[in-house]
Amino acid sequence: MKYRHYVFKLGRECLTQNKMDTYEEKPELPFTPSSLETIDYALYEWLNDTMNINCTTNDGWKKVPVTWVTGERSGQRASQIRARTGAISFPIITIERTGVAKDPTFKGVYYGNLDPISFPKGGSIKIARRIKQSKTANFLNADAARRFGADGVVEAQKHFPNKKENRKIVYEILTVPMPVYLNVTYTINIQTEYQQQMNEIATPFATKTGGINYFIAKKDGHSYECFIQSDFAQQNNVSNLGEDRRQFITTITIKTLGYVIGSGKNQDTPNIAIRENAVELKIPREHVIVGDETPWLRGKYRS
Repeated sequence: MKYRHYVFKLGRECLTQNKMDTYEEKPELPFTPSSLETIDYALYEWLNDTMNINCTTNDGWKKVPVTWVTGERSGQRASQIRARTGAISFPIITIERTGVAKDPTFKGVYYGNLDPISFPKGGSIKIARRIKQSKTANFLNADAARRFGADGVVEAQKHFPNKKENRKIVYEILTVPMPVYLNVTYTINIQTEYQQQMNEIATPFATKTGGINYFIAKKDGHSYECFIQSDFAQQNNVSNLGEDRRQFITTITIKTLGYVIGSGKNQDTPNIAIRENAVELKIPREHVIVGDETPWLRGKYRS
């Protein structure tokens, strides 16, 4: 039979087929650890993709660009946020992370502190459990060889299904460090040149969540609770009759209940630790003390 190598992805597991037509499980982590950057991306994607705000411009009905305040100017020019003269093109929505607070009174589902299980793997909270097929099969094959004799068990017979209930199941247990909850504050600035544009952009922030100011931002399998503050502060300069550029500015503050798992690249232990459970406990006894016999010599250990 020719050598064949295929890779199939079924859900969160990767199965590899080799020339013996046996499948070997390769674990694939269900999600990446949460960090401050993950929270930033979650809010940005909610504003840019979920909200997807458009307004009326000189070129018609167009999407309003969303950018971070701290972005490099070279990247801003490439994304056509700035004009050829260097001035920022309006309308525009900017995001800035203005505060991070570790407030014990503003927490999520884990109120207590769970210490790591052990070093060096660490991990405090179990997130998943799966059967280790290869090691579970080893216990079944060993029981079959013990029952029928190692020499009397045919290779194909050793893998034959048994009606007896199998209680020696090996599990892989995935654990992660204790989540640390943070109160992250973001400031969204909306800048336009016309009052009509400001009205079209600011209205979805008031109507998208309905009668409440609460929404969920998601990224990489993580969900963060976000709260839009009720005050939409305005800093317009239209009342000034000088020669400055006419601007309509509205500031919206969003508080996010986020969490971080692990310390990223500065962490000594793995982000996700994998352990296996014990399925059998054996206590060897002293053959000399109890006077056991040696079947191959027809005598006793004492002699």
